[in-house]
Amino acid sequence: MVNKILQLLKENSGGLSFHSLARGLRLLQREKPLLKKKLMEMEDRGLILRVKRSYFLLPPARVVRGRVTHVGRTFLFVQPEKGQGPDIYVPARHSGGAVRGDMVELASSGEGTEEGPAGKILRILKKTKSTVVGICREVWGRPHLVPYDSPLGEEIPLIISGAQPFEMGDVVEVDRETRRVVRALGRPDDPGVDLEVVVRKYDLPDAFSTEVLAEADAVAGAGFENPGERDDLRDWTCVTIDGADARDFDDAVSIRVEGKDRFCLGVHIADVSHFVSAGSILDREAYRRGTSVYFPEKALPMLPERLSHDVCSLQPGEDRLAVSVILDMSRTGEVLGTSIRPSLIRSAARLTYAAVEKIFAGDEEERRRHAGLMGDLLHMRSLAERMRRFRVESGSLDFSHPEPRLRYQDGVLVAIEAFLPREAHGLIEEFMLAANQAVAVFLEDREVAFPYRVHPPPALKNLASLRELLGHFGVSLPAPEKVKASHLQAAQEQLRLRPEGKYLSLQILKSLRLASYATKNSGHFGLGKKIYTHFTSPIRRYPDLVTHRILQHVLAGRAQEDVPLAALAHACSERERRAEEAERELLEWRIYRHLHSRLGDEFPGFVVGINKAGLVVELEDLFVTGLVLFQDMGDDYFVRDSEISVKGRHSGTAVVLGDRIRVVLASIKPDLRRMILIPSGRDV
Repeated sequence: MVNKILQLLKENSGGLSFHSLARGLRLLQREKPLLKKKLMEMEDRGLILRVKRSYFLLPPARVVRGRVTHVGRTFLFVQPEKGQGPDIYVPARHSGGAVRGDMVELASSGEGTEEGPAGKILRILKKTKSTVVGICREVWGRPHLVPYDSPLGEEIPLIISGAQPFEMGDVVEVDRETRRVVRALGRPDDPGVDLEVVVRKYDLPDAFSTEVLAEADAVAGAGFENPGERDDLRDWTCVTIDGADARDFDDAVSIRVEGKDRFCLGVHIADVSHFVSAGSILDREAYRRGTSVYFPEKALPMLPERLSHDVCSLQPGEDRLAVSVILDMSRTGEVLGTSIRPSLIRSAARLTYAAVEKIFAGDEEERRRHAGLMGDLLHMRSLAERMRRFRVESGSLDFSHPEPRLRYQDGVLVAIEAFLPREAHGLIEEFMLAANQAVAVFLEDREVAFPYRVHPPPALKNLASLRELLGHFGVSLPAPEKVKASHLQAAQEQLRLRPEGKYLSLQILKSLRLASYATKNSGHFGLGKKIYTHFTSPIRRYPDLVTHRILQHVLAGRAQEDVPLAALAHACSERERRAEEAERELLEWRIYRHLHSRLGDEFPGFVVGINKAGLVVELEDLFVTGLVLFQDMGDDYFVRDSEISVKGRHSGTAVVLGDRIRVVLASIKPDLRRMILIPSGRDV
């Protein structure tokens, strides 16, 4: 039977279901249990791979090594080493106990699912973490761990000796080798437990060593000794504009009107490279972290606060070392010329986004408070809008989606608010984009190696799916191979005021690939730029700090140091993803926990997915999803009508992706970020 199964799968490279295999083997009903057993044995031997309901042939030679880079609720992704193809999707049942960061050996079918090529982990080559965290639950009378670090569904039996240092339902940390509990962290809803879990799950450094702190104090204490050749720009009116809770100010801006047709825009970035030298203890720690991570009540900074919040931060009224990018701008928002120089600046004021928004809205009190800056701020406003318009007309995407903001009162989460970045945020974003590109062009013109920020075009299959989806709603896209950022921007504009516009705009966003760092330039699809880098955030992003060092060498006419850019680009891209996922997970966990107190409440939402169990619904302005089971949708049997819809076999009722729906919250598991919704029976 094994050889016949292999032959059938060889002849059907797209995979076969269990029933198709049974038909192909001409089995009787009583012989089907034997087929099921044989298929399980062949899976264990690595001869075949099951993905969802289909079986695929696995050529023996298709065994690869890689690192686990992303762990979802029911799957994980492995990034093959040495660039041996795209990331490989591994279903939970084939994860083999691997967690984020582990080096693994896996068999891959090479066949594409909608998630990517699929595979099965054969063995863990190197465990990067000695412990895992999860919920302790009783299974058949014995304590088991349901880990947060690996896909759900895997239960690890625990070894208990002596007194039990925890209770069922506790969050615990467990040694991966001995399967013994290292310590209990508390109940999932205890204050701070969620943050502790996320920090451990993502292996985030949450404290600086005494050596790192000592070096930070030493370099900060040295101050501005030997600042080097610098332009004294302390008479320029520079301001910082950040969020109200920001403490590390790594960028300041200034503007001067140059005649009737031009502006002189100054973007002044903290010169962190003066304090953090290559190869130092501080530098090695910054590289290890890669980026700062921001949680609601706590930040995990890339650099110690002595630097990030003090001598490197562009505090108002204080002399600070900077690298200034001076842009000669036309009134249409085009860069006409660039000058880059080490500088000495003094910020005139620390402004918040909220204060600048009030000024732009005509708030008299805020305008009086900053009367001396009014002219500059209004000129910046005018220039930023023209720069944005010029950028979009030149082929850049301009997405602006609401983001969740958690509002606390006395340490208790009281509301989830949809925050939409406004004009003041856009102003700073435009100026930073222009400075980043100016530095990239400057270094490229001098044929200097530096870390590019690249954003590849969307995969053709994603564009094909997106084109089909948008077409259903009357929005057209060119053939996938001809799609440019400007086409997606045009589609976005068409959808802006439509009922299903929010959902479809999110689908456009999801069709895009992730931006990353690279040693070879492939352009930035989203920005419509042929060349781009990161330069404007050296306090919180390591690639920016490296770009500063390279730039300083060029400006000083010194020979370039040997920088392992390939390893840096790979590591920093991975650490950026890790930080983003950790921030998002904690945010979602707290939103789900907040909703736990609202069981039985009704919410508006929209359909964002369809699976075999039911409809995936995102709650309006709450940024989390739940499942509406088909069995709860009335006395009907729903079948897939198309790629984007289902239809009731008896009633003919159709549900289409993007449809708005009112639902009632029936049950929720905050720590697993899952909830069950039921239709309310009322129209939105």
